[in-house]
Amino acid sequence: MSKSSGQGLSNSGLPKFLIGSEGGESRELDDKDMRNISGPYGEDEEDDQAERQIVVGICSMMKKSNSKPMTEIMERLCKFEYITVVIFSEEVILSEPVEKWPLCDCLISFHSKGFPLDKAVGYAKLRNPLLINDLNMQYFIQDRREVYRILQEEGIDLPRYAVLNRDPDRPEECNLVESEDHVEVNGEVFHKPFVEKPVSAEDHNVYIYYPTSAGGGSQRLFRKIGSRSSVYSPESTVRKTGSYIYEEFMPTDGTDVKVYTVGPDYAHAEARKSPALDGKVERDSEGKEIRYPVMLTAMEKLVARKVCLAFKQTVCGFDLLRANGHSFVCDVNGFSFVKNSMKYYDDCAKVLGNMVMRELAPQFHIPWSIPMEAEDIPIVPTTSGTMMELRCVIAVIRHGDRTPKQKMKMEVRNALFFELFEKYGGYKSGKLKLKKPKQLQEVLDIARQLLAELVLHNDCEIEEKKSKLEQLKTVLEMYGHFSGINRKVQLTYLPNGQPKASSEEEDSLKDGPSLLLVLKWGGELTPAGRVQAEELGRAFRCMYPGGQGDYAGFPGCGLLRLHSTYRHDLKIYASDEGRVQMTAAAFAKGLLALEGELTPILVQMVKSANMNGLLDSDSDSLTDCQQRVKARLHEIMQKNKDFSEEDYNKLAPTGSPSLVNSMRVIANPVKTCDQVHTLIKSLTCQICKRLEDPKSADLQLYHSETLELMLQRWSKLERDFRMKNCRYDISKIPDIYDCVKYDTQHNSSLSLEDTLELFRLSRALADIIIPQEYGITKAEKLDIASAYCLPLVKKIQLDLQRTHEDEAVNKLHPLYSRGVMSPGRHVRTRLYFTSESHVHSLLSIFRYGGLLDEQKDEQWKQAMDYLSAVTELNYMTQIVIMLYEDNNKDPSSEERFHVELHFSPGVKGCKDEDNAPMGFGFRPASSENHEKQTNQGSLEDLSQDEPDRAVLTEPINIQRKSPLIRNRKAGSMEALSESNTTSRGLAYRILPSSSRQSPEIKPSGLGFEGCSLVPSIYPLETLHNSLSLKQVDEFLTACCKNGSQSQFKRLKSLSAMFESHSQPSIDVDSQETPMSTPVQLNQPAAKPIWYTGDPPSTVSSAGPSSPSVAESSSNFEFNNE
Repeated sequence: MSKSSGQGLSNSGLPKFLIGSEGGESRELDDKDMRNISGPYGEDEEDDQAERQIVVGICSMMKKSNSKPMTEIMERLCKFEYITVVIFSEEVILSEPVEKWPLCDCLISFHSKGFPLDKAVGYAKLRNPLLINDLNMQYFIQDRREVYRILQEEGIDLPRYAVLNRDPDRPEECNLVESEDHVEVNGEVFHKPFVEKPVSAEDHNVYIYYPTSAGGGSQRLFRKIGSRSSVYSPESTVRKTGSYIYEEFMPTDGTDVKVYTVGPDYAHAEARKSPALDGKVERDSEGKEIRYPVMLTAMEKLVARKVCLAFKQTVCGFDLLRANGHSFVCDVNGFSFVKNSMKYYDDCAKVLGNMVMRELAPQFHIPWSIPMEAEDIPIVPTTSGTMMELRCVIAVIRHGDRTPKQKMKMEVRNALFFELFEKYGGYKSGKLKLKKPKQLQEVLDIARQLLAELVLHNDCEIEEKKSKLEQLKTVLEMYGHFSGINRKVQLTYLPNGQPKASSEEEDSLKDGPSLLLVLKWGGELTPAGRVQAEELGRAFRCMYPGGQGDYAGFPGCGLLRLHSTYRHDLKIYASDEGRVQMTAAAFAKGLLALEGELTPILVQMVKSANMNGLLDSDSDSLTDCQQRVKARLHEIMQKNKDFSEEDYNKLAPTGSPSLVNSMRVIANPVKTCDQVHTLIKSLTCQICKRLEDPKSADLQLYHSETLELMLQRWSKLERDFRMKNCRYDISKIPDIYDCVKYDTQHNSSLSLEDTLELFRLSRALADIIIPQEYGITKAEKLDIASAYCLPLVKKIQLDLQRTHEDEAVNKLHPLYSRGVMSPGRHVRTRLYFTSESHVHSLLSIFRYGGLLDEQKDEQWKQAMDYLSAVTELNYMTQIVIMLYEDNNKDPSSEERFHVELHFSPGVKGCKDEDNAPMGFGFRPASSENHEKQTNQGSLEDLSQDEPDRAVLTEPINIQRKSPLIRNRKAGSMEALSESNTTSRGLAYRILPSSSRQSPEIKPSGLGFEGCSLVPSIYPLETLHNSLSLKQVDEFLTACCKNGSQSQFKRLKSLSAMFESHSQPSIDVDSQETPMSTPVQLNQPAAKPIWYTGDPPSTVSSAGPSSPSVAESSSNFEFNNE
């Protein structure tokens, strides 16, 4: 404090802190104190003016007056020599007339439950003190409608909203139209997710309603009770009594910002976990809610000033939502203090004391001048020394374990289907995807109507086959309710009808247009899949700085702290498949130590990214190259003789050991298919016998499947696999393997004969068919990979280029970073959850695109050998790219930025232990030390000699004891990377081997059914750990440049097909609400397409070593998220 304000300190140094009572007197005061506060109301005007005290009155309910923040601030305020604080007792406030209330020169008074605001207004009129917070405006603050009106008048951004006023006597007479996935209020439509707030600010029962495509239901927020602030409810319909504000839900990535002003020029901001996320209140060792101070942007400081002045509340709290690059005010609370911050207490008392002295000192001739202090400039330290700083983590991850996918195709010509196609805009693109409950209900209604007509008129001209219509009806009626996560219908316009394509299509060719109806069901994420994703999320924490610490019983405190303090720039993207989105939500739950249901996490944390081909692919429209590859595969696999040398050259020109081994197992493809078909028939017979057994009547299989449903899927495969011409449809092999893998893992309790033999043979076939469908030769693999994931490659390149921070990035205030190394650290994480096709394609680009020369780089050769030995990219396969910065190197040096490439083939399959390929661990030693440490972190090491590696050896404590990445060095991964590091390989274990876990074990707290095994996940293996950013950037640029012309045509058609959308949305059904900007071709703009005003993580690329976006030849761009 400056000299002038120091003069205001009491000589005794003790606070003059009084309790007011009636008649203006005060208890526990001596005569001199009474004289000090009598002032203009007493008879002692002849006393020395220097003795005159300015009395600050505190008029509020006792719970507030006696709170820790109020006590801390008032004690500091009393250290001003000329200020005395008087607290009005609650008894006086409630019982006495205002004429008998204590006298004061300055009044701090605010409303809370039970407070007589009318009396306080009367007192202010009577005594006319200086008001710190205007009293009349506090009436408005109690009504959310008035709050929003004032905010709007002041030009402050707030979510789009509408007010629904109901007459309590006639609640049904209101302007509200409710539909399944939206409400219409006064003509304004709000699609789910939306927020429903009572108009009374005192009512904290705020509800958030989720779309059916995300699982439906609602999150019910309330004033904190113990450790909960909200609870998930399956109820999806809005409240029918009372008046409410309906507003658009803002995707905030799960964090709210609370801002506390003290006058228009001071604001303190804190981050806390959003109560809407999982409802669990994070508390510290003292039981206080955990909050982290954050820095406000210049625009947010202006908003704080506007709120403070508009509501005439010097001390004022309000809530900010940071979403889509903007900050929105969603609530103004009026008088509110920060709960636990010594610096805030100091600042608040200083600001209030100076304000009181500035206004009243001249009036009472008190010597005082405004203190001039230099503004605190936060100095953000940088990382130094030999350590490298983690700057960016990019992971592309396949979804978790799922139920078998099932599909049925039928050509339809009935006018009802064409009407439906037109209704939902199918003619615009020639394709239509129906996922919403209302849409699926319409398809079901058509199927029922056509079947009814078939019964009435056998000769009617309904061209749809009865058996297919019945299957359509049966599948749509499953579960008793609709959810877009479970089923979908796709319609494709065929101008000339469809030629006969398989044994299923018996109709002769017909003239005229038709629609190809594809019904897809199954493919849901299983409970085991959720556990896998959540545990992997937990393990991912350990790759971040501080990862080995402990945070409320969880490892990975470094990441959690980073995220809570806005220094973790996290975006999670998922394709629009339900299983992929739920995997992403479960992963986020584990990564950020969240609790509760997945739906709220999905809606807030996961962004759908399916409009630009980023993570979705249209599997029904194959490229020319893919069609040629499938035809060749079909031809080779139909030969009824052992594979010849020529066949090996045709089918495995890359010489991949996994392919060659599978071909040896198969020997004669037709005979193997015969065996598989025989085994399937045996399986269906066994299931039929079980069905006839009365003991099996109520047998529940995994994930609520019944024996009837199990029989249906196997019978369909039996029919479809062997066609009527006695040839085999090899496109069904992945489905057969899918089903037998599922039943071997989840339904082994049935003890069906020969399932393991069926598993062995179908796996050998699938290990050829699945990877080779993505190309047989290297050139084909690259061509098909480009068609699938060129947009994703471009996005990864942009993610790597934008590694520098700028002012707009939300950061932790450095003054509050005690205990956290490098408070300026900012890590960018981009997680992309997708399906098998994108993972295969991206891996093909890295393997065959020419990133490195195997002949010249020994580490890359070993990595390629390892990848060639991997037979399957199973559930939870991961491709991880990590970018580090060495701050000691010159910014223009290629050595400044360092890229590492890691890979895991996902979950372990049955009988995998013996054949597991050997890698070299996660972040192994550099090549010069390689001979001393061979095979570190290999799969064998994980389960044998090193108990500290296989962290989980028992199937219990899964939730509590999370896997850690082990590092021989003491401390954490702050010692992140150095080119000559000798640290040992790091690895993480997800779950114990399924072979040791009995089917009856039901891990507590994980919410999955006990009759299943949860296989462990292979640890990450490092493919390369000494790439430069320039190398990787040039490689990705070349990949985009070399994309086939057909890919560019495809991108152009995409661009023409969809309009540009500047506002991202998290609506999972993004046919209606596209998430991100579609691909844009050859359109140089003043501002890049990806710019949406969102605080970018970077302002430049990594200097000269990283080409800018403009230098890239592929002129399609993405949202900067």
